[in-house]
Amino acid sequence: MTSENARLMRSATYASVAVASALIVTKLTAWALTGSVALLSTLIDSALDAAASLVNLWAVRHALTPADRDHRFGHGKAEPLAGLGQAAFIFGSSALLLVEAVDRFAHPVAVTRGEVGMGVMAFSIVLTLALVRYQKYVVARTSSVAISADSLHYAGDVLINGSVIVSLGLGMAFGWTMVDPIFAIGISAYLMWNAWQIVTGSLDMLMDREMAADDRTRIKDIVRAHPDVLGLHDLRTRLSGQQGFIQLHLELDAQLPLYRAHAIADEVEAAILAAFPNAEVIIHQDPAGIQETHPDFAGPKTTP
Repeated sequence: MTSENARLMRSATYASVAVASALIVTKLTAWALTGSVALLSTLIDSALDAAASLVNLWAVRHALTPADRDHRFGHGKAEPLAGLGQAAFIFGSSALLLVEAVDRFAHPVAVTRGEVGMGVMAFSIVLTLALVRYQKYVVARTSSVAISADSLHYAGDVLINGSVIVSLGLGMAFGWTMVDPIFAIGISAYLMWNAWQIVTGSLDMLMDREMAADDRTRIKDIVRAHPDVLGLHDLRTRLSGQQGFIQLHLELDAQLPLYRAHAIADEVEAAILAAFPNAEVIIHQDPAGIQETHPDFAGPKTTP
């Protein structure tokens, strides 16, 4: 990774923490003035954002640490480990918010000074949109998994803040006190769904799930495009943060000199790296037609 991309990733994490901190202070003041439980839900969400952004900051800094003697595959799995921690915070806070919202059904409370809350939500939307736009720019340049997940979370916050504006508006215009906890329950459900997506994505990376089927097909097409390659087998892939790992066996003419076989493997490796620049590629050369025992994996059958 270039120093410029590393700088962009770090700056995105700093911007995320700064925005979340600013929104916490603003929303805390607005909630104290309005008493809106829907606004409380966005305050909790912003607090989660700040915690998640701090964890992302640590994870990105650690993931960018070069491989060392004790971690020769790098530190990329710091990102999914941080994701599991974020998900635990989100699940717990969402459950507390759900309890508060249900209590408001039993003991309705009228929202006061709703115009303050609506103003704060409008400010939050503008600030969050600016952050999301910058994060998307960084993701386009770096393909960072952590920044991409953070950006998706903040993009969802824009919808949450918009829903609170609607909730406050209906409460002020028609006195519908039930709208406030209903929106809070909806937001709680959204946060739990979002946390589950983080959990599944993090576990996939920690359990060395194969890269997407489209990526595997692309790798096979690149390998087979070389005129001296007769086939391939035992393709295995995984992701660790931004770092990808690709290994495969090339099937080559059995009469090729070792030097030529090595040169072909280097050419195939260069072609794969051109398509997957953040990957580490390991290629083993096999004589075509040799009888070998290949691993038999559980699950649907796929091509080699």
